[in-house]
Amino acid sequence: MAQPTKKIIVEHSDYFDVNQIEAPDAALLTGNVRVNHDGVIMTCNKAYYFQKENYIKAFGNVQLVQGDTLYLNSKYAEYNGNVRQAFATGDAIMRSPESTLVTDTINFDRNTQEVFYNSQGTITNKENILKSKSGKYYVAEKKFRFLTAVTITNPTYVIKSNHLDYYSNSGHSYLFGPSTITSKANYIYTEKGFYDTKKNLAHFLRKSYIKYNDRLIEGDSLYYDRNREFASATRNVKITDSINRGIVKGHYAEIYKLKDSMFVTKRAVAINFVENDSVYIHGKKLMVTGKEGNRIIRAFKNVRFYKTDLSGKCDSIHSSSKLGLTKLIGNPILWNAENQITGDIMHLIGNNTTRKLDSLKVLNNTFLVSKDTLGTGFNQVKGMNLYGKFIDSKLHDVDIVKNTEVVYYMRNDTQELIGINKNVSSKINIIFDKNAIETITFFQQVDGDIYPEAELPENARKLRGLVWRGEERIKSKDDIFPPEENEENEKIIEESKKQNAKENVPMKIRKETLNYDKKKKKKI
Repeated sequence: MAQPTKKIIVEHSDYFDVNQIEAPDAALLTGNVRVNHDGVIMTCNKAYYFQKENYIKAFGNVQLVQGDTLYLNSKYAEYNGNVRQAFATGDAIMRSPESTLVTDTINFDRNTQEVFYNSQGTITNKENILKSKSGKYYVAEKKFRFLTAVTITNPTYVIKSNHLDYYSNSGHSYLFGPSTITSKANYIYTEKGFYDTKKNLAHFLRKSYIKYNDRLIEGDSLYYDRNREFASATRNVKITDSINRGIVKGHYAEIYKLKDSMFVTKRAVAINFVENDSVYIHGKKLMVTGKEGNRIIRAFKNVRFYKTDLSGKCDSIHSSSKLGLTKLIGNPILWNAENQITGDIMHLIGNNTTRKLDSLKVLNNTFLVSKDTLGTGFNQVKGMNLYGKFIDSKLHDVDIVKNTEVVYYMRNDTQELIGINKNVSSKINIIFDKNAIETITFFQQVDGDIYPEAELPENARKLRGLVWRGEERIKSKDDIFPPEENEENEKIIEESKKQNAKENVPMKIRKETLNYDKKKKKKI
């Protein structure tokens, strides 16, 4: 059963008059006017009260008060007791416990507890100033909603969006559609995100990125802590370093901007652009630390790397841009085109001036092996240490020193086998042409001979320690990833495609937003 409509009650007026000429069917109230309607108090200098219509028009210093939740001030206002709606205009100001709205005209619907305006408005909420041409305020939720251009200006940053929900009690902002957050530190873009303006914590979900002066962070899901300048990214993560000309990818990353460091895992790969080529480094975990000119890349567990004509594997990598030194640590193996190189310690040295690969150092138990071009045998060079020189990023020549041994299949210009050269010496120099051995020179204490194929038994054609690992050779940038990581990657990409194909809908409101005042009361 519908409850009867409550009448507007005039609680006070200095003067009460009826003027059929000025306001037919209305009582004229003047001086300290105070009326009450179902808990809402309205005061003003002058009012016309239409008793039959249960309607009032108020003039001068108008104030409408609803408990301690809402105060509405203006030069002029109207209130309809039958539909429980108010209209205020002329320097209209709405105050709630947390914020103040200043605009030209404000409408208030008591039934839905909604305030809305369609004129340029400014909202002040502690450090945040919000400006928009229209908006709505939900009294019970303490929420402002903007469906047209809105700007939040904070001393540290500026948020711009065309669809934003702002909770004045918690300072939580929910962004939907193309939105930006601009500050001196960075520039953020998102089409679906959450920003806690009090704690400076954020979560961005759709087509989002964080752009610094020197790097760009992208991912399906981004978490950001402005106070610590920390960001983490999940799924399809891409971090582009514009100064050091590099990209790091993976499916999970942590970026510590103030420490100039990042940690990447889940199909992690660091891509560095050198000349017209790219170097790809993969490990279960990647760490990149240091400022420009002193950057260090570390890769851990089952590390693989690839560039044109050069690839390899090891347990871990330590690469310093300042020293131009890349250390291959733990069971290193290197492939230079068809040549396989192993040793206990392996260093690749770059030229910081030309940004080109300069030299190679292999220490202890050096072994260089390649397949004979036509036969089934192997060209082998063994010694203590190897020192190599690169020209235009291709291995041009190497010196193998101390206790060197050789097995080499010698062929003439028509590729006929002349014989098998097997000897020992103090030092060997090899010059490569088009990644194949062109000449071998032996130095000091040379002992050996060139044997006809028939005179050298099969077991004498292999040096002790020969292990051909050609099936492990990394021939492309895709080979650096193990099968299980590729399978997981395909699943993630497929899931991302499905999510992106779905219609974009606003982010679900967090429990911490909905329960903000409850938590506040518990603390008190």
